[in-house]
Amino acid sequence: MRYPFLDLAKTQARYVDELKAAASAVIESGRFLHGAETELLEQEMASLCQVRHCVTVSNGLDALRLILRAYIELGRLEPGDKVIVPANTYIASVLAITDNDLVPVLCDVRPDTMNLDSSLIDTLMDSRVKAVMPVHLYGTPCCDQALIDAVKENQLLMIEDNAQAVGARAACDGLNGTRMTGGLGHIAGISFYPTKNLGALGDGGAVTTNDEELAHIVRALANYGSDRRYHNVYCGLNCRLDEIQAAMLRVKLRHFQAENAVRREVAATYSECITHPQVVTPSIFETMEQVWHQYVIRVTGGQRDAMRAYLQEQGIGTDIHYATPPHLQPCYHDLSHGPLPVTEQLADEIVSLPIAAPIIPSSVREIAAVINRFG
Repeated sequence: MRYPFLDLAKTQARYVDELKAAASAVIESGRFLHGAETELLEQEMASLCQVRHCVTVSNGLDALRLILRAYIELGRLEPGDKVIVPANTYIASVLAITDNDLVPVLCDVRPDTMNLDSSLIDTLMDSRVKAVMPVHLYGTPCCDQALIDAVKENQLLMIEDNAQAVGARAACDGLNGTRMTGGLGHIAGISFYPTKNLGALGDGGAVTTNDEELAHIVRALANYGSDRRYHNVYCGLNCRLDEIQAAMLRVKLRHFQAENAVRREVAATYSECITHPQVVTPSIFETMEQVWHQYVIRVTGGQRDAMRAYLQEQGIGTDIHYATPPHLQPCYHDLSHGPLPVTEQLADEIVSLPIAAPIIPSSVREIAAVINRFG
């Protein structure tokens, strides 16, 4: 495989000495939970997302689960309430909703952003819809004025699924005056899964918000429901981030902006060089700053699987994010929803191309040339 889809060993190799030094420092400290590395990471993530509070947790799914549970504890949500969520998303977005006995209301997406179509929100509203969960899929911010207007007019909670777009900047101001993902809505969940632009060497997640009370409840829920040692105010969970992963992430943060800059250059090169008539390249928006967690093309005419097989033969790895949307998964066979034509079309056409290091623009030109010769 000349160009594997993702080679995490090579991705980490650039920082291996720094990572080893950071891990050694934690080991020598003897403090493996609730230590200085976690505290500093929370401060740095809050600054990056331009919010006042960050709570680190065990993974991205738990971040979303804890957010919704915190709103239930506050009385802002109750079982049976509905949450609008894009149909084109990883299943974690929906799992967090149903895990809290809430009802997902699937919204179709725009073909250009592949994100939630804000113009459809009004058609999905009823008295039980209390929240909306925009997902910044593939590193493209999901926030436009129509979304902000719908949130305000319907008094909705805006819960960002920021698993794939940390460091991205939206095309309009969010609810708090910032355009940074993670600070656009009332609260946001982040994933530090190893494949992310900002990835741990294991799993991890975070919650970012300007709401001090909400952050306090999330922190307590993630630590067995305790607000202090052996004092449990909630029936909580064990969803803490450990010091080793916090230290690894702080190393990655030092290189994070440079990593995103390379991804933007790679994405621009793909879009410039891919000219095959059956390939639709993703939109690059001048009004926002995307971070390109994935570079997702569409292969039309029913040729997606043939294209992938051809690229595999040429030594180019690909993936599909995601071939089966949540509403077509066996676990949600009885989930009620309306027509979702764009989501289902995307599921049949999308292909993710290599974009993470060590892919560089010169490599991309070769990959694009191979794509252009398909058929």
